[in-house]
Amino acid sequence: MTTIEVLNGNPDGSSLVFEAEEGKRLVLAIEDAGIDILHRCGGRARCTTCRCDIVDGDADAMREVERERLAREDELAPSVRLSCQIITENDLKLKVIYRLSESDLSDAGPRPNDEMEP
Repeated sequence: MTTIEVLNGNPDGSSLVFEAEEGKRLVLAIEDAGIDILHRCGGRARCTTCRCDIVDGDADAMREVERERLAREDELAPSVRLSCQIITENDLKLKVIYRLSESDLSDAGPRPNDEMEP
């Protein structure tokens, strides 16, 4: 198990700490912990709504599909990653950037598959 701390994880903005099984996609671990993270493309590294800012910990190497997608965005900090492209292996402290409750959308998007894609 890995420990994930989401700095803005609770509705009041306080941190939420939870355990995630190793090998699980980070976006699913976050959502399953009750955090309303957006994932409009269903975890396919197309939309960037599942962005998170990795504050501490090792999120492992970025895959090419994630690197290419993030390169199209303006002025992102190097710590910004797509949670749909991270497999939980190490403890992480992060901030979720886009949440359903802070948007005008009716749902977070299709639930990403358990397996990484593309």
